[in-house]
Amino acid sequence: MKIRTHLMFDGAAEEAMNFYVSLFPKSRVIEYKCYEAGDNKGKLQQGNFTIAGREFICIDTPIKHDFTFTPSGSIFVDCDSLADLEHIFSALSTNGEVLMPLDNYGFSTKFAWLTDCLGLSWQLNLA
Repeated sequence: MKIRTHLMFDGAAEEAMNFYVSLFPKSRVIEYKCYEAGDNKGKLQQGNFTIAGREFICIDTPIKHDFTFTPSGSIFVDCDSLADLEHIFSALSTNGEVLMPLDNYGFSTKFAWLTDCLGLSWQLNLA
C-alpha cells in the first residue's frame, strides 16, 4: 500500500510542481507526462514528485470543476531552522494570502498559515 497526496490544478500543475521542488531540500521531480492532444495539450496530465522526501502527485484537470483547494486541507511543514522557515514563508506567501502571520501562538514559538499564489494552503512551523 502506498499513500500520496494528490493535488489538482487547472492549468498550473507543472508550475506548482517545479516551484515546490525548488523550495525544499530532498525534493525532486520523479516523472511527468503532458497531454498530447485536446484542449489540455501541453498541460500536465500527471506529475510525480517529492517534497522533502514525501511523494506527491499533481495534475491539470481535463474537467472544469466548481471547487478548488481550501485552507481546511493543508501541507504542514516542520522547519528545522528559523532561516528556513522565513525563506519558505516569504516564497510561498508572495502573491498569496497570509491567514496567520509568522508569530508565537503559544502552541509554537514560530508558526504561520498561508495560501500560496497557486491556491494551496500551507502551515509552517518551527520544529
